[in-house]
Amino acid sequence: MLINEFLLKLHLCPGIGMKTEYKMYQAMIMGPFKGDIGDLCLKTKLSELQTNKIISNWYTSELDQQVERNQKFCQMITIFDKDYPVQLRESYCPPLVMFFEGDRSLLQTKMLGVVGARKNTSYGRQCTNNIIPAAVEQKITVVSGLAAGIDGLSHQAAIEAGGRTIGIIGTGLDLNYPSVNDELRFDMSRNQLVLTEYPLGSRPFRSHFPERNRIIAGLCETLLVVEAKEKSGSLITASLSLQENLNVCAIPGRIDAPMSAGCNQLILAGAKPVLCTEDLVEEFRN
Repeated sequence: MLINEFLLKLHLCPGIGMKTEYKMYQAMIMGPFKGDIGDLCLKTKLSELQTNKIISNWYTSELDQQVERNQKFCQMITIFDKDYPVQLRESYCPPLVMFFEGDRSLLQTKMLGVVGARKNTSYGRQCTNNIIPAAVEQKITVVSGLAAGIDGLSHQAAIEAGGRTIGIIGTGLDLNYPSVNDELRFDMSRNQLVLTEYPLGSRPFRSHFPERNRIIAGLCETLLVVEAKEKSGSLITASLSLQENLNVCAIPGRIDAPMSAGCNQLILAGAKPVLCTEDLVEEFRN
């Protein structure tokens, strides 16, 4: 079995969580690798119970069929590929396998992460439409989550400005979620880049979106938060970026506006306030 096929099977095997998968990858690269799942479980120092569960799932026709299906219908990039983004590889628990549609060369460009409220206000829309074109002028690729609200607006603003954009989704490539961005997703899968760590058939489970956020944080050297409530997924992404010592910027808002509460708190905690387009663009000149 080729190493990338083994990695794909490892990624799809039931009973292996995100953290365990990464530990097994670390064990693979620490010394001689025999290509045997039992030996890898031993090297990873997994419990007997977990090892037995993984081995029982490994040798099933269902898993082999899933591997074959994703190989046949998906393009993928693995952590062993030369063009796997270096910064993502060095981030917290990077995905071992990602499936994609579109132009994978965008992963080698300068990237700005943009996150924000799904139910944005007109203020958030205006800020997004004003700031994104300035980033595009600097040949910066806009990365977001293809969700409703600020995510979709940032992708659309980048495209309308003639720029490049990457969507990180929380489902398999065969599912469109949310439906409000169907046309945008269709366009991006052909002319931009849509990326996911989830195989075909994966539904939009709630746990997928915090996991998806770590990829956005891992890809981008700077993250911009446009609008966010006091407790939101956007703040999770910002926290991950701060943990990776990356640049976090936020657009300030009125102190009595719920959609600006998260941004204002980030600024209080040390995020850079973006008061004009130059405040953001200069982050890429340092």
